[in-house]
Amino acid sequence: MSRNVSTIIVETLIAAGARRCYGIVGDTINHFTDAVRKSDLRWIHVRHEEVGALAAGGEALMTGELSVCAGTCGPGSLHFVNGIFESHRNGAPVLLVASDVARSEVGLNFPQAVDQRKVYEQTSVFCEYISHPSQARRITTLAAQAALNRRGVAVVIVNGDMFTESDDDGQPWSVHRPSPVLRPADAELDELAKMLDGAAGITLYAGMGARDAHDQVVALARTLKAPVVHSSRAKEFIEPDNPFNVGMTGILGNLAGLEAIERADIMLCLGTDFAWSQFYPDKAHIIQIDSDPTHLGRRSPIHLGLVGDVAATIDALLPRLKPHDDVHLTQALEQWRKDREDYRDAAQEKDPELIHPQFVTQCLDRLADDDAIFTADGGSPMVWLLRHLSANGKRRFLTSLLHGTMANAYPQALGIAASHPGRQVIALCGDGGMTMLMGDLLTLKQEKLPVKLLVYNNGSLGFVEMEQRVEGLLDAFTDLENPDFARLADACGLGGWRVDRADQLEDAMQAWLTADGPAVLDVRINRMELVMPPRVEAGHVASTALFGVKAILDGRTDEVVSLLRDNFLK
Repeated sequence: MSRNVSTIIVETLIAAGARRCYGIVGDTINHFTDAVRKSDLRWIHVRHEEVGALAAGGEALMTGELSVCAGTCGPGSLHFVNGIFESHRNGAPVLLVASDVARSEVGLNFPQAVDQRKVYEQTSVFCEYISHPSQARRITTLAAQAALNRRGVAVVIVNGDMFTESDDDGQPWSVHRPSPVLRPADAELDELAKMLDGAAGITLYAGMGARDAHDQVVALARTLKAPVVHSSRAKEFIEPDNPFNVGMTGILGNLAGLEAIERADIMLCLGTDFAWSQFYPDKAHIIQIDSDPTHLGRRSPIHLGLVGDVAATIDALLPRLKPHDDVHLTQALEQWRKDREDYRDAAQEKDPELIHPQFVTQCLDRLADDDAIFTADGGSPMVWLLRHLSANGKRRFLTSLLHGTMANAYPQALGIAASHPGRQVIALCGDGGMTMLMGDLLTLKQEKLPVKLLVYNNGSLGFVEMEQRVEGLLDAFTDLENPDFARLADACGLGGWRVDRADQLEDAMQAWLTADGPAVLDVRINRMELVMPPRVEAGHVASTALFGVKAILDGRTDEVVSLLRDNFLK
């Protein structure tokens, strides 16, 4: 039976597990969206395509299943770009149907013509045109299979007139999702065991590649008496029910994680590709295990690199190991205890008229559901999420750590809420990120998606302001003249609350969390809050002091006093 290309594509997407498609209808995809209308694939009508790509990526990352977005030719498909970069770098299995002008107009500089392949091949695991109607199911199947198995974005490019073409569609192309077991050779495991048995202090550093290996990582730590440091993205997978956890390293990390790596004889990297080479140890031997051989030694010189899945590799390694003593571990755990005390102390609010973001986030940690899903904007909101929200094995977390974009939190939460009905979904938004893509508050209302948005309203691009000050510069061009976000929410049909004092926060937050439908909580936080690194070096103090001198000379003495009081004299 002959069917048109639009119908074949939609059927193939549904067979591959897709349940939702995000986008804006129009011109070259009208026949595609008509096929969606007649199918079980839910169309979610966003107001900006970037939001659609971020939402699809949020859904796909949290479910592990295929999510779809579709765009019109030219500007429509181009608007997806930033969200597609974010989703691809996160490893989210997203399929973008990008359209182009009719085939008769290609190569003639026709209005809205864009070579979508050149745009998207740099941020995808698959990027191909459907060049003939007989390819519709085959190309779409291969795209979905690549996205799901290689964990990234796949792009299918379709000329507008191709959607109306028909084909007999006789071949039963289908998506395959194998689950191979990958581990190093026995001789390599023997060499690894020998190196570990000869080391006095070992620290495990677990990344996203260890997300399915929690129990194995804990068992390895128990045998080696090794503290476990985790990357930011691995927080939800490695931190819960882990008596060997000592937090994170890096600028967003804590002292226990930093020192556990610095003092180690061996740093054993398990599925991590942490990019900041200055946080790798100078003296310790580094051993890296990764399923992708191109990652070995990419961030720092290593002494041994092995290819394998973390869980399978540890299972094969454990019988080869001897027990270790716990001197190195005990020291790291004691510092981790102090770090957690410092986090709790930072959230103590002595002045009811001053609201620190740590106080806000720890209040949220107490009041949010045990299985809530949290997203956070790039910048300071992701720091407060990583440091002050508890991972318990049921909560999920998503931040923009690899692409580092603004305005990701509530668009990703939009897709997560669509795919997780009945689950509490909370977006930690910066005021800069919130105002960048504010139009899709209307999508939350229209699509009845009960996302809860917490706005850290400090009237500035706070993370950038902090960067400028720590470098000894006068902050510039970071001011934000914000609306009352609670009143804005009300105008859009959402619930809205505003908090200006610390003693108002808990009641307002409780009401906001239990509100029906989407809702916004606008909290006026301390603008002078710095994101303090795990260890304050002399250079940080000197650079901040240089800012202080410049600010005083510029007539901003009150700001300098607030900066010192709220960050260095607490």
